[in-house]
Amino acid sequence: MGSIMVPVAAAVSAGAALVFALRAGGALAAAIPGLPDPGPVTTWAMPLVRLLADALATLTVGMLVTAAFLLPGDGPSVSPHGWLLLRRAGALSAGWAVAALALIVLTVSDLLGVPPQRLGAATVNSFASSISQGRALLLQAGLALTVAALARVGVSRGLAATAAVLALIAVAPPAFTGHAAGAGNHQIAVSSLVVHVLAAVLWIGGLAALLMVRRSRHLADAASRYSRLALGCFAAVAVSGLTNAAVRLGTLDQLWQTRYGWLVGGKLVALVILGAVGVAHRSRALPALRAGRRGAFARLAAGELVVFATTLGLAVALSRSPTPVAGNPADADPLTELLGFPMPAAPTPGNLLGQPLPDLFFLTLTACGAAGYLAGVRRLRRAGHRWPIARTASWLAGLLLLAAFTGLGVARYAYALFSVHMAQHMVLSMLVPILLVGGAPITLALRALRRPADPQVRGAREWLLLTLHSRPTKLLTHPLVALGVYTGSLFGLYFSDLLGTLMRSHLGHLAMLVHFVVSGYLLLWVLIGVDPGRPRVPHPILVLIHLAAMMAHGFFGLVLMQTTTVIAPDWYTAVHPAWAPSLLVDQNLGAGIAWAFGEIPAAVVMILLVRQWIRADQREQARLDRAADRAEATAVTAPLRPR
Repeated sequence: MGSIMVPVAAAVSAGAALVFALRAGGALAAAIPGLPDPGPVTTWAMPLVRLLADALATLTVGMLVTAAFLLPGDGPSVSPHGWLLLRRAGALSAGWAVAALALIVLTVSDLLGVPPQRLGAATVNSFASSISQGRALLLQAGLALTVAALARVGVSRGLAATAAVLALIAVAPPAFTGHAAGAGNHQIAVSSLVVHVLAAVLWIGGLAALLMVRRSRHLADAASRYSRLALGCFAAVAVSGLTNAAVRLGTLDQLWQTRYGWLVGGKLVALVILGAVGVAHRSRALPALRAGRRGAFARLAAGELVVFATTLGLAVALSRSPTPVAGNPADADPLTELLGFPMPAAPTPGNLLGQPLPDLFFLTLTACGAAGYLAGVRRLRRAGHRWPIARTASWLAGLLLLAAFTGLGVARYAYALFSVHMAQHMVLSMLVPILLVGGAPITLALRALRRPADPQVRGAREWLLLTLHSRPTKLLTHPLVALGVYTGSLFGLYFSDLLGTLMRSHLGHLAMLVHFVVSGYLLLWVLIGVDPGRPRVPHPILVLIHLAAMMAHGFFGLVLMQTTTVIAPDWYTAVHPAWAPSLLVDQNLGAGIAWAFGEIPAAVVMILLVRQWIRADQREQARLDRAADRAEATAVTAPLRPR
């Protein structure tokens, strides 16, 4: 296909698939008599603008990722083709922001059943500032504008990488507030949808960007790197898509008995086709491309992009179609809608360890962390190098503990009981980081990751080194900053309205749990870490920092135990179980857990600190002894100078 025919064919395919799927899925059904109707403008414009916004977002991400990570650079700057992608991404990102703002207006029109021309500015502003869907779209528009500005202000590869990361982040917010966020079991539904969207954007956008630079002499190497990325994206899209479909369909027979299931089946067929095309890429197109024959790759990639466009149209139609598990709103359980699951029975050891509440975000994180670490250990052993088994055990134990406290029954009860939430907090911020830091993952990555054959290409190892030596890392690893982040979050979360706000949204809850792990890891990396990148701080100062953290933690627990007002009262009053003790009794139990829990982890950290201090002194003394021996040997063997 020619350079003009490919986008035209993709646009036509996406539009046709969207219109067909909207009709087939029932999204264009006539409004129920007596209910407000937003009119044909909103009915048709909303899915079309959504499709446009998704296409612009996909192209923006693909161009930025290709410019920063797939193409070789020109020193610290992107290559000429990378510069072209960067500029195009800036223009498309600006259009993406406009589309997101237009979606705010159309969403208000759709929810209120009022044509967009009759909406007032105050109504739209209120929706954008106070409703989760409006805030998500407004955040997306703001991030897209930031990406557009970054893509225009410079040509460095670091700037392109920053813009690519921000663009990926900008893709996610609407996924946290769509159909999945309002359904039961939204822990799986929302997280699987976010993983699905991010993987699909990387997969589709990267291919489109490669077609834009198909005349580059570096296309073969870039396509080879993209092929590895596409394989991971295919696996992520398949697993997350099947998981999300299972949640939304409810039972298998809904796949062929409902219109929504037919559309899901269409996406499954497209996924199989794309998998077959990927195999053809690896077996035929890439070898031909390395041999200098670009035609086969271009034709196959163009056809694949058309299939991708069709799938994108189906995906937008699915987001507008009623799901089989919607049920009767009159029979909906308010607690199930709020929590994402029915209220469990009174906690027992079996219930806390059983009744799992899996979250695909943490499952993906732990699975990838374990697989990547073991792959690194295997590569070192194949090269004849040893890696301490204690470090491997420490890392895997940390990931296992992370998965347990974010996916087993304890995660279910942490939503309803402050005491269980506090136990989860303490484990994630203290025990899990100790084990993860003990695994020395950065050291393993630097030893196991291979350098790219082309010195102008930055691989994962090069980006890791740049991150370790960057100013943000130096700032965050300053002992006082790490201490402030860890201790400040304790008081800021529980002695403000922040906890209740975060608990009400899946995104906020995920961010809170991730912060627990990251803040604890940061402090413990500074204190007892062996990985490079942390500042060299004298051990007496590290001991003082640790003592300060222990004192702040104990003071926090003591203040919490003396608090007579309920923390996050709106949330815990709404989800308080009938079998649970009063809110203050449960809160005092959580305060006791916070006060007493830190003793053993703090003692372990102190032992490790003292042990490292002794070893450092022994190494320093051995170095001084060697220097003294060399000086003495030099003095004895030096010839006497004549007077």
